[in-house]
Amino acid sequence: MRAFEAAARHVSFVAAAEELSVTPGAISQQIKTLEGWSGTALFRRNAQGVALTAAGSDLLPKFTAAFDGLADATHALRNLRPDTDFHIAALPSLAQLWLPKRLAKIRALFPEINFSVTALETSPSLTRELFDLSIFIGVPDPDQNQIRICPDEIVPVCAPSVLKRFEGFDQSALLHDQTWIDDWRLWSETIGVTVQNPQRGAQFSLYSLAVEETKAGAGMLMGHLPLIEEALETGSLVKADERSCKTGRFILVNLPYASRQRPETQQIAAALSDETNQS
Repeated sequence: MRAFEAAARHVSFVAAAEELSVTPGAISQQIKTLEGWSGTALFRRNAQGVALTAAGSDLLPKFTAAFDGLADATHALRNLRPDTDFHIAALPSLAQLWLPKRLAKIRALFPEINFSVTALETSPSLTRELFDLSIFIGVPDPDQNQIRICPDEIVPVCAPSVLKRFEGFDQSALLHDQTWIDDWRLWSETIGVTVQNPQRGAQFSLYSLAVEETKAGAGMLMGHLPLIEEALETGSLVKADERSCKTGRFILVNLPYASRQRPETQQIAAALSDETNQS
């Protein structure tokens, strides 16, 4: 039933699989089982993807209301606990490079709260999951309850030893985060600097790994300024060019609906924003 509701809401087996942390094949099989049990087709499959049948469309609001109600009850039950646990979901790069020093200060402001952080590649549904807020980098969505923390801005960086022998970007090893593989092209086209084959070079599945390799002198990385502020302050990374450009994305704090927020949620979100503005 969860597989059907997620797939129907997204009109996508792939998106449902990402939300439920299973494979698209598992979603497809679970829906086939449900269709076999009910004797009714809920989706039409075609080369372009899937579409809801009339029966599937009729059922979706009922299933969504049921799972939303269950989520409400689960949140209410959790909030009865005498000790306060505050759960944050964050993009791995933010969890590793941006959040720790801010969370240390926030823990001092809220010593009675136990904070936990889960690193996720995609933003969870705060309607369904037991997270109190999530922190991701993305394009603001006016339909979501979000706080813009700061814009995402990029600039090429390297180790000081690499900068000393720098002879141009075309002669340099380029490093990339797989999620932001288009960074070098975006920067070069925006600034007007020619970079031949901007996607060449080593790729990393975690931005923090790319940062550490850059510190070690492996090459040049497109630095996301909010994520490398400490490395620039300590001098372990330096800018290879002073010209930066905005990506159009922001660090976003996503909040659940007001009815599902803890009493401290707004204060913690505001504290995250304040710590960024003071950095």
